[in-house]
Amino acid sequence: MSKISLGPSMLHFIQKFSQASSKMLKYPFIVGLGTSRRIETLSLKTCLQQNFSPLFLRPWPFSSFPVCMSKTQYYHTSPCSFKKQKQEVLPSRPPKTITYLPDSPKPALYIILTGLIPFIAPPLVMVMTKSYIPILAFTQMAYGASFLSFLGGIRWGFTLSEGSPAKPDFLNLANSTAPVVFSWFAFLISDRLSEAIVTVIIGLGTALHIELFLLPHYPNWFKALRIVVTLVAFLSFVITLLVKVIYPEKGPKRPGNVE
Repeated sequence: MSKISLGPSMLHFIQKFSQASSKMLKYPFIVGLGTSRRIETLSLKTCLQQNFSPLFLRPWPFSSFPVCMSKTQYYHTSPCSFKKQKQEVLPSRPPKTITYLPDSPKPALYIILTGLIPFIAPPLVMVMTKSYIPILAFTQMAYGASFLSFLGGIRWGFTLSEGSPAKPDFLNLANSTAPVVFSWFAFLISDRLSEAIVTVIIGLGTALHIELFLLPHYPNWFKALRIVVTLVAFLSFVITLLVKVIYPEKGPKRPGNVE
């Protein structure tokens, strides 16, 4: 291999050039390009490190050095106009009927709550004594059948009163007799007490359906009372039927019968 010999003039030139390049690295210059507000910092440090060797000097002209520019980022600061989107207003849901219970008149509320005692007392006594007492079950069924007749009378009187929203037409007057039919049939089959109790339960459910959906003219507080009464009566009758299956029978079947 041939050795490269450097003369004194060449070594002096390399020394001067390295001193000049170190000064250029200390003071990077800034060039503004047009009217675009972008500031481009030109740095030769990386370029000299990649393309300059102190042993092998490349005689590149200054204009041929690659330019390393770090561009600054700019953000749009003009006010933005946001269009308000129209929100669709959903119709509010009507409150549930049971929520009108506190609006009931105090006399009606107290009388209805007191009227629940004949529904609750018979199954409560039978559960406490752990025995099925037919006479208590009969009195409970008789009270439920009588309550059905009372509901039919309420519809009839509500239809005939002056200024009532319910007209005395065939639909209102005929539906007021439906609870009475269930009551009559329950007494007719009272010898089979379980079937009679089931008949009363069906009558109470039918009357509630008519008053809430077919003929919705009653005040909301009265509908709430009807829901409470129907639920309590239904649960009490179901408990009586379960007691008959679980516990032994005890006592007379009818008020006039004595063992």
